[in-house]
Amino acid sequence: MSFVLGRHRILHGDRIPREGSALLVMNHISHLDPCYDAVFVHRSDRVPHFLAKHSLWNVPIMGSILKGAKQIPVYRGTSDAQQSLRAAHEALETGQVVVIYPEGTITKDPDGWPANSRTGVARLALQHDGPVIPVARWGTLDLYNHYQKKFRPFPRKTITHSVGEPIDLSAYRGKEESLPLLREVTDLLMNHVKAQLAEVRQQPAPEGFYGPRKA
Repeated sequence: MSFVLGRHRILHGDRIPREGSALLVMNHISHLDPCYDAVFVHRSDRVPHFLAKHSLWNVPIMGSILKGAKQIPVYRGTSDAQQSLRAAHEALETGQVVVIYPEGTITKDPDGWPANSRTGVARLALQHDGPVIPVARWGTLDLYNHYQKKFRPFPRKTITHSVGEPIDLSAYRGKEESLPLLREVTDLLMNHVKAQLAEVRQQPAPEGFYGPRKA
């Protein structure tokens, strides 16, 4: 479907490791993102493991697909809220590629820039030695804008993925985990994503992030 609805352009795809674990930190602008992100990861000869809302596991057919593809359910606002992070930890420990959208949902920023993010991404990043790689994706919002209820497949859009260099977190590793530390690392990761996005869009990125803070 992604090839029909848009052209695909990948910048610096060689930065995705061909083996071993990797945590891909990505922005989230459209409900179509996972479709294009899956194609992007598969083009690197890797299998993506997405963190997806657990309610999707109850949807007929889709739930079976998610389970069969070993995707990771995210439990928000329940007693199992940490289970999704445990599953993501296990995937990274076994050398898998995990894709995470730290914003938790598609951004509500009118211009499509990243919103404030949840700190779970920092826990994943700090507790594993594998590379943490910022990836910006642009173009899916032009194709489908959920908040404006606009689906515009024509003319065909160009969907771009830009892969950044692995982020150096050595200054943070080994420190006692605290909310300020997790917030600092989360913002650091998303600033790298935002910088990649600014490069793709050829526009200066705004200061900070859209919306309220997410724990």
